[in-house]
Amino acid sequence: MSEIPAGLLYTAEHEYLRKTDEDGVYTVGITDYAQGELGDVVFVELPSAGDSFEHMQTFGTIEAVKAVSDLYCPVSAEIVEVNASLDDDPSLVNSDPYGAGWMIRIRVANVDDLGDLMDSEGYASHVGE
Repeated sequence: MSEIPAGLLYTAEHEYLRKTDEDGVYTVGITDYAQGELGDVVFVELPSAGDSFEHMQTFGTIEAVKAVSDLYCPVSAEIVEVNASLDDDPSLVNSDPYGAGWMIRIRVANVDDLGDLMDSEGYASHVGE
């Protein structure tokens, strides 16, 4: 069974958002369920700080031994930080998806977009757990 922490927001495409201490800024990564489905992550391609993306626009890719998948921006946002640790150790996505394996930090362009995301119970139902 996958870990699905309460207090986060989730997309149907298996990204999560965690609110930071900075107003309007969220940490984004993939869920424990998603990393489990992908298998061993060997490479993560991420954007640069300052890049902007529309809701559900591809912001990068994640490559595992058995698949390459797109990463989707959960809301319209600007990238404020990228997890450079993943360049050297992409396996952090597998070992600690909600901690050291985070991918980007974003500044949400329209806070109303957050209302379209699922809470932990909704996501658990979405993945059948």
